[in-house]
Amino acid sequence: MDHRWSLTEDTLTGYSSDNDSTGQLAGGIGSKLRFLILLVMVLTVAAIACGGSTSGSTSIVGDGASSSGDQAPDFSIMMYQGQEVVGGQEVNLHGLFGEKPIVLNFWAGLCPPCRAEMPDFQEFNEKFHERALLLGIDLGQFTGLGNRTDAQELLNELAVTYPAGFTNDGNVIRDYKVLGMPTTIFIDIYGNIFNKWTGALNGSVLEVKTLEMLNE
Repeated sequence: MDHRWSLTEDTLTGYSSDNDSTGQLAGGIGSKLRFLILLVMVLTVAAIACGGSTSGSTSIVGDGASSSGDQAPDFSIMMYQGQEVVGGQEVNLHGLFGEKPIVLNFWAGLCPPCRAEMPDFQEFNEKFHERALLLGIDLGQFTGLGNRTDAQELLNELAVTYPAGFTNDGNVIRDYKVLGMPTTIFIDIYGNIFNKWTGALNGSVLEVKTLEMLNE
């Protein structure tokens, strides 16, 4: 089953073929061009979204809305677990700024690369929990990659204990420019985005990126 979220031609191009009344030739050329652009974009997203491996991940700094140095956009979080760590059942991201840097991991219950990286994240949390806050955010309901039950079952199956929850704010995908799952955002102690990683992370890379943030 293909669990990737879909992209439509009109969404990507901002153009509807119903508005084309300038002639069959121009319309035919325009349609072919738009189709090629759409195809390239879909293939790019498909290569990232829950289809890659850790070795195929890429570190991205300064990509538009979530560029390095910008403050991480705020959103509300309802916790599955880790309430005692973040200070409540429902919290806002900005309320967590100041004490520790945050490793914000966007994942989903039916995302194979998310599942693959979780044991490394668990091991990372056991080693770094006093120096950084690891926070997993389930985006399954927005990406077609599972619901809350799927997410909680995955946490239980893998014996994940670090703080994890979900958000009802669909703007998170746009605000953080989430192009594939999983996506990890490194947020410094001041609440500014230090780095962004699209795709699965292994433990060694996760530690290196976190240490770079801690040592800045």
